[in-house]
Amino acid sequence: MKKLIRYINSKVLVKAASLKTAAVFTRVIAGLLTSKAIAVMIGAEGLALVGNLRNFVASAQTLATLGFYKGVVRYVNDFKDDLVKLSKTLSTVYYAGFITTILVSFICYFKADVINELIFPTYNDYVYIIKIFAIVLPFYALNMFTFSIMNGFSKYKILIIINIIGQILSLCVALLLIYQKNLDGALISVAISESLIFLITLVGIINRKSLVPLISVEQVSFTYIKKLSSYTGMALFSAVILPLVILAIRSHIIDTIGYKDAGFWEAMLRISKYYLMMVSSLLGLYIIPRFSEINDIKEFKKEVFSLYKTVVPYFILGLVLIYVLRPYIVWIVFTEEFKPVEDLFLWQLLGDFVKVLSMIIAYQFLAKKNVLALCNYRSFFGYNTLYYKYLFY
Repeated sequence: MKKLIRYINSKVLVKAASLKTAAVFTRVIAGLLTSKAIAVMIGAEGLALVGNLRNFVASAQTLATLGFYKGVVRYVNDFKDDLVKLSKTLSTVYYAGFITTILVSFICYFKADVINELIFPTYNDYVYIIKIFAIVLPFYALNMFTFSIMNGFSKYKILIIINIIGQILSLCVALLLIYQKNLDGALISVAISESLIFLITLVGIINRKSLVPLISVEQVSFTYIKKLSSYTGMALFSAVILPLVILAIRSHIIDTIGYKDAGFWEAMLRISKYYLMMVSSLLGLYIIPRFSEINDIKEFKKEVFSLYKTVVPYFILGLVLIYVLRPYIVWIVFTEEFKPVEDLFLWQLLGDFVKVLSMIIAYQFLAKKNVLALCNYRSFFGYNTLYYKYLFY
């Protein structure tokens, strides 16, 4: 553990403090407050429908941006002193993202009725929600494009301010919509919340026009698309497989048991997501840059076992604490209606324990851009999650 702390302090402390830690913390707090509002105002049934829309939105957003974010961060950082290569990178990403975003938006808008039938039961008509999402999707894409550039230039202070203000704005809008329109308001907030952050980003960059002349259609390069394809493959595969698995499971629970039980399962997923978000963010700060430096298999194995010995005991302690405090966690995050969620903790915590163990190894695939191995890892977890959920439900 001391080695991990020393590494973070020496190499990534600024990033941890200014970007990852603060952004994740504000997102978790916003998520907890939104979950509480949905539980109080709508109930378990509404939480299930909100979960379905959230999975669809996440998939569409990643498809629209082609999963370029991490690739843009890397190449902007590599080419920030080379205007020619930087121009090719920015131009390629901007125009490729523009085409795919418009395409995804058009499909969502004009096929909203088909999408509605896929993610909602037929007697729930939320076509207009999907059309709203289609309209605001380009603003999300522009926001991610801007974020990736600022991240590549190490503008962490600007990013943390935009992230915090953006999360607070999205939270306020979500709470207001839930209060005024109940379930419809919650669904609208899911559709627009990520795009709202662009309003804050726009204010932060309005006077920073130095990079605009670098974006030109003549600078679009298929060579750079190929360079970014490894990041695209990993992001798109995760965006397609995992949300589809969750959607399939939730739909199965709705069909076989009912909305309320699907809402209970969604509640458990939310709690799991909040603590795993903190764990994966901390691990990612150390593991990805560290694994990128390792080229020897023996050193890699040594590093993995070292992490298991130092990090895993603390994670186990945290899981035990969560299990013991589960009645209070459910009561604080949700309401008394969600008390049956307590019965789901044991299996979820065991699954998350295995997930974190495998996550440490999977970070090697990400660090080395091994797309096939990472896709196989995602497929394995996706298939097993789907199989066992169908088996027990």
